[in-house]
Amino acid sequence: MTPTETPERLTDRELAVWRSLLDTTGDLRRLLATELQRVELSPGDFAVLLALTEAPERTLRSSELADAIDWERSRVSHHLGRMEKRGLIRRTECPGDNRGALVVLTEDGYEAIRRASGPHLRAVKRLFADALRPDQLDALAGALESIQNHLADTTEGHRP
Repeated sequence: MTPTETPERLTDRELAVWRSLLDTTGDLRRLLATELQRVELSPGDFAVLLALTEAPERTLRSSELADAIDWERSRVSHHLGRMEKRGLIRRTECPGDNRGALVVLTEDGYEAIRRASGPHLRAVKRLFADALRPDQLDALAGALESIQNHLADTTEGHRP
């Protein structure tokens, strides 16, 4: 087999590592969600609030927000409705586009993510970073970069 050829099947080792990755990331997501629930936010709330915090003027078009957090637009719309009722965000008409909506982070939303950020980052440190030696963290960073580059090369020109 040449270096550019790959077998069609996963090896037992590849499959075991893949399953371990899925199981571990699932466990991390579940444990981090539990931490966020203590400050009355869901992982979805946190993703929306973080994207808005990082946006210019803490505002994004709803379509830009969907892209930023990699959600379907209908899912974003339903979630924003729940967040709006809790006063975390507000939606306004998009100037020049009657079909579009702007999503704006409210002061209550900013305060909620500010309260959540410290405990969330401490949980990431405790549950993830503290489990790895510096050389393991470097190796993981390199592996993830390789996968991201491979995905970019594989999907280039094939995005919807």
